[in-house]
Amino acid sequence: MFFTKRRIGAFLLLGFCITYAVLSQRIPLLPFQAKSAFHARTMPEILSVLGIGICVALIALPSPAEYVELKGKNWLIGLAFLVLMSIYGLTIRPFGFVLASTMLLGVGYWLLGERKLWLLAATSVPVAIAFWALMSIGLGVFIEPLPWFLRG
Repeated sequence: MFFTKRRIGAFLLLGFCITYAVLSQRIPLLPFQAKSAFHARTMPEILSVLGIGICVALIALPSPAEYVELKGKNWLIGLAFLVLMSIYGLTIRPFGFVLASTMLLGVGYWLLGERKLWLLAATSVPVAIAFWALMSIGLGVFIEPLPWFLRG
């Protein structure tokens, strides 16, 4: 459940901090204070920024009841995906978008447990081609589709 007592309180305090920040800009300054580093608005501004930051953290971060259990997760697959994405970044220029993306998707599906080669190819190739077409034709962003040795 998203709206807990803690988050509702953080939303209310966030509204107060934003109002405090807006109203702190109405504090009049003397002419010689306008360019000084510390003046009558400094502490209210600092307090409102700190309050807004804490409220956003309370809203965004999970409560102790919502913590995710980290034991028993397969961290090796996560590390393998990080390595795979790094290799993808290095191979996208020499191999072209379609081939590099097909390899990324195929190896990614294989890491997730799919072992049927026909299914890996049947899902990887159309997705890579469709995404290339969406980017190139639909959005007008040119991405080199083929490797350097297959370009005409």
